[in-house]
Amino acid sequence: MRRRRPQRETHEMHQPVAQRDSCLRQRDSGTDAIICAGGRSCAVRHPRSCLVRRRRRRIPEVGEIVEQDEPRAAPLAGITVVALEQAIAAPLCTRHLADLGARVIKVENPGVGDASRHYDGVVHGMAAHFVWLNHGKESAELDVRDDADRQVFEGLLERADVLVSNLAPGALGRLGLGPDDLVERFPRLIVVDISGYGTGGPLDHKRAYDLLIQSEGGACAITGLPGQPVKPGVPVADIGTALYAYSAVLAALYDRDRTGRGTVVRVAMLDVLAEMMGFAITTVLHGGEMVPVGLGSPTVAPYGAYPTRDGATVVLGTTNDREWRRLTEDLLGRPDLAADPRFAHNSDRVGVRGELDEILRDWCSGHDIEDIQRRADEAGIGNARLNDVRDLAAHPQLAERGRWREVGSPVGPLPALVPPAMGEGWPRRDGRVPALGEHTAAIRAEVEALRPGPDGGARPA
Repeated sequence: MRRRRPQRETHEMHQPVAQRDSCLRQRDSGTDAIICAGGRSCAVRHPRSCLVRRRRRRIPEVGEIVEQDEPRAAPLAGITVVALEQAIAAPLCTRHLADLGARVIKVENPGVGDASRHYDGVVHGMAAHFVWLNHGKESAELDVRDDADRQVFEGLLERADVLVSNLAPGALGRLGLGPDDLVERFPRLIVVDISGYGTGGPLDHKRAYDLLIQSEGGACAITGLPGQPVKPGVPVADIGTALYAYSAVLAALYDRDRTGRGTVVRVAMLDVLAEMMGFAITTVLHGGEMVPVGLGSPTVAPYGAYPTRDGATVVLGTTNDREWRRLTEDLLGRPDLAADPRFAHNSDRVGVRGELDEILRDWCSGHDIEDIQRRADEAGIGNARLNDVRDLAAHPQLAERGRWREVGSPVGPLPALVPPAMGEGWPRRDGRVPALGEHTAAIRAEVEALRPGPDGGARPA
């Protein structure tokens, strides 16, 4: 059974309720096309109408098993996403949508494109950020300030399900594309407006990048060491914003299936980071302190990184009193530590973190990492090797579980990771990295072909 696509805006949605109900009741038995109350077939003939006659299938009951009569479609097959995006937050959101089968049309400034195209040339002349974030998308060079390009862009919006944007503050409004106005014009459109600081408040006018948000949001202050704030190596503000926007799109599509209407989703990077800082905020609101501890945890001890005899570094951690006893008795062979009342509970151990780290540092320096990890596994103690990025790229856990794939690009096939969350049986989309404007001509032709002709029908292909 094909997945039921979210219903696109139809002619009868613009009718009064009683007339709309009449529209919905009248169906052509041969095609299942909706017949409007006035007797007109609501197909391609009306702008913002049912663009495709499609047979409506019965939705299975909960628990019902349905035999598949054709290859299974990707979860978001049939969904079209238009992206006015740059850098990381919006592009990562839309790339995840593309991974689930959505068609993503990336609208880029002519001759320049997404700024992340030019960050570096490490991937055979292409930028690593752009390759990571944009495979599986189409690229259209459109200047939405130009009248002709604006018509093409609005033609895309007429048939799109989602618009995702992370332009500079107020840019959509200055372009005449304010989110509320768009949803009023295109009632089934879902508009995701990503900004740094949200609408309103003293900072809503400011540009925002990952480091700026992490600094404003306090994340750097709890990373590193006391007096030495550090930005996390991963752009957590950008990535967190992308994932919240992505999940909101999925919820909005589901909501639209029930209500028939789109919505505006506003996602502020500062709000996302504040949520990610929730445990730290809760701590200080109730009188606690957040002290950065480097490679460790401010809330549990012992938990840290310790050099080994063979030049590696092992990370060992305990998260409760039971694990502490296993660490001391089964790994270190020091039952006296488990019996010491100074170390009885985690809150006690946090206060003497330095002493515990010294004990573990001394012990680990006399053992090789493989021996430590084997013994820790046997004792049920959490452990890991401190790796670098090259170690991760060659990690056997990724290789043996098939976590790599190839995607196409203008410079040939490139390795890329498989999406981290995929349902059993979902087909995989291994789309290519687009060249700037690679799909412009085809998209222009597609929009032109769907414009009403002189008789009100679609123009001939």
